[in-house]
This record gives sequence, C-alpha cells and structure tokens, in this order.
Amino acid sequence: MTHPRTLDAHQASSRLHELIVLDVRTPGEYATGHLPGALNIPLDHLTRALPDIRAAAARGDILVVCASGARSENACNTLADNGITTATLTGGTGAWAAGGHTLHHPQGATRTTWSMERQVRLTAGAVVLTGLALGRLRPAFRLASAGVAGGLVFSSLTNTCGMAALLAKLPHNRPRQGDLEAALAALRNR
Repeated sequence: MTHPRTLDAHQASSRLHELIVLDVRTPGEYATGHLPGALNIPLDHLTRALPDIRAAAARGDILVVCASGARSENACNTLADNGITTATLTGGTGAWAAGGHTLHHPQGATRTTWSMERQVRLTAGAVVLTGLALGRLRPAFRLASAGVAGGLVFSSLTNTCGMAALLAKLPHNRPRQGDLEAALAALRNR
C-alpha cells in the first residue's frame, strides 16, 4: 500500500481556493463541522462517486478529508487504485480546527452526531463491559469481550475498522439520498 500525498492544515488553508475538498466522514460527522467548501461523499459511497471524482480530478487537485486522517488515507488509496491522484489532510478536521481554522456547518444543520471514533469507543466499551458482566453468569459471554479485543488489534494492524463500517450503516450516519446527489452535482460543477 502506498501512502498518499499529504498537506498539513497550513498548506491546505493557503491552497483552499484552488482545491476540490471531499469529506469522507458520515453525514452526521460532516454536520458537526467541515472545511469551507468541502463536499460530503461518505467513504462507503466513494465507489459510486468515482466517475464524478475522476472528472473533477481532471479540473483540479483533490484534497480528501476525514476526522483524523485514517479514513481519508484509505479513500486516497482507493482513488489511487482507480487512477485518481489525491492528497489527504494530515490530522483531518481535528488538526484543521486545532490550527485555528474555521469549520463550517451545513445550513440548518441541527445534527449533533458523535465522531465515528467516539461511536466506536462507546460501542466497543459497551460490548466489552456487557461481555464481562454477563460472563459472570455464563463464561461464554466473555467471548464477546475477546472478540472486540481481537477486532481492535486487527483494526490497528490494518488501519481499518470493521466496527466503524458497521456503525456507518446506522440511520443517523447515512446520507439522505438528496444530500449525496447534491454533493455529486456540486462536484460535477467544479
């Protein structure tokens, strides 16, 4: 696996006017704040958006963004596998905000969805605690805790997260069809 080109928050800020910014977080995360002008194309919809992203890449440089940089790096690798050159924002929106840059919010956004990382931590912790508590009644329930531990190790080694992929399918993390279509239309017009 190759590592995509990276831009830090300062570099991205100075070039923001010339970049096409794709935010690959869930719609709920996107609503909590995104780079100015960023279009929300969730990671699990990236393949569907390939033709529009390829056309946009012919018109300008693409910067892929997520919360911390892990999902955007995976997105960049997927795009590279499809012949599309991109860059990722080092440290994601967290680094952008920490650098003193403003995060924008969609008009009328009232969603307060937690970041995917926070959702994963809550879910993993809840499953582990439940497995340990129920394991006092039936030892087989401890396997749930062991399964989460194994999943976390695998996640760390592969820089992927199966639990995040599952949580992304929950209704509050899914884009409304019109939102995704609007993002793709805006991408076509850039």
